[in-house]
Parts: sequence; structure tokens; C-alpha cells
Amino acid sequence: MLIKWIITALLFVILYHLFRALFAMLKGQETSKNMSKMLGKRVFYSLAVILFISLSSQFGLIKLNRFEAATTHTQIQTNKATQHQQSANTKPQPEMQSVD
Repeated sequence: MLIKWIITALLFVILYHLFRALFAMLKGQETSKNMSKMLGKRVFYSLAVILFISLSSQFGLIKLNRFEAATTHTQIQTNKATQHQQSANTKPQPEMQSVD
């Protein structure tokens, strides 16, 4: 549970630096160096979160939600009727009668 709190805190730090860089960008040209430092910190913290999540899942500290990408379904035929021969010919076939 502690690991999830650490990840959440790091995500909030990322958002904080992102919004500080936004406000620095809106102020003007004189704070462009400050803005690039904020964005650099955001990239660093994003990398730290990704590494932290991947390492903690490798060591078994957190369990990731894994799902099947494709689920296969089997279909069972329930009727036992015999299948008729199908033809792509649309003309009506003449009926054959046997004369006794």
C-alpha cells in the first residue's frame, strides 16, 4: 500500500511541475530558463515513476492488472439436423421425379 502512495505522490509532483511550467510560459520571455527547468524536472519524475512501477512489479511488491488481449470462444452446435447441400446457383433446379 505504501508503494501506491509513493506513486500517487510522484504523479502529483509531476502535475505540480507541469503547471508551474505553464504559468512560467504564460508570464513571458524572461522566465524561459525557469520553464525549461520545470519541464526537465517533469520528465525526470515521469521516468522515475515508470522505473518505480516496473521495478516494483518485477520484485512482486505490486500486482499489475493483466488481461487477455483476445479471448477465444467455442461454439457448440446443439441441433443434429443434417445439413443440405448449398449452391450458389440462383436458378430454380428442376425437380426430378421417378416414374413407377
